[in-house]
Amino acid sequence: MNEMEKYAFLEVIVNQIRYEHPTMAIKSMYELIKPAGMGRDKFIAYCNELGLNQAKRFKPIRTTDSSGVIRFENRLINLSITRVNQVWSSDITYYQIGENVFYLTFVLDNYSRMILGWSVSESLRTENTTLPALKMAIKSRKEVNLKGLILHSDGGGQYYAKIFLEFTMKYGIINSMCEYAYENGKAERINGIIKNSYLRHWKCNNLNDLNKNVDRACTNYNKEKPHKALKKLSPLVFERNLINLQKQTKPEVMESFYGKHS
Repeated sequence: MNEMEKYAFLEVIVNQIRYEHPTMAIKSMYELIKPAGMGRDKFIAYCNELGLNQAKRFKPIRTTDSSGVIRFENRLINLSITRVNQVWSSDITYYQIGENVFYLTFVLDNYSRMILGWSVSESLRTENTTLPALKMAIKSRKEVNLKGLILHSDGGGQYYAKIFLEFTMKYGIINSMCEYAYENGKAERINGIIKNSYLRHWKCNNLNDLNKNVDRACTNYNKEKPHKALKKLSPLVFERNLINLQKQTKPEVMESFYGKHS
């Protein structure tokens, strides 16, 4: 991994920490994250370049837009979302247990709000975050043809890493990126719901506990949490109702299924 990739992988998480802890010193942020292969002085210099040494000047989170960094068009602008498997959104967030920081990645369907894939890791590498979450999401849709599906994300390096783009290309998935965090609102909300409405209320001492609790949280959310936008149905029931309706009105349907994390 080159220096630019390291910085791109870190920026979103660093901005999230500063957003949730507006006065946290950069040295304390370093001790919290302990980024692999980056010393404290280099981390401090990097954060200074991002303008994070001035907490009072903090602006809404802006994702990576450095020279040489890949950025995809935001394809959600003026887009009407009318069906499942039209748009998926994804985001990476962090979760702290004691002195240890772990990274959570979610992929959800923007129409049904179903969390289709997730991953828990100790590393920010693509192989441990976005890639396994996307693989799980694709597996959950079984034999559905996903060609033309839009995958929307922030500008984190994990979403334009070569190994990730090879995988989206394989399935004909179209990459889309936002410039500001609020342009990825559904994924941002999932981060908060899973962390604050579920994980923080359950005993969690280590990575194994966190894995089990994230599985439990996503399963409960999908199966049981009612949504006002879904006529107070859970995502799973909403999708099942869609399938039943399509079976009544069309000779052939595109099915979607809920896949439990294994």
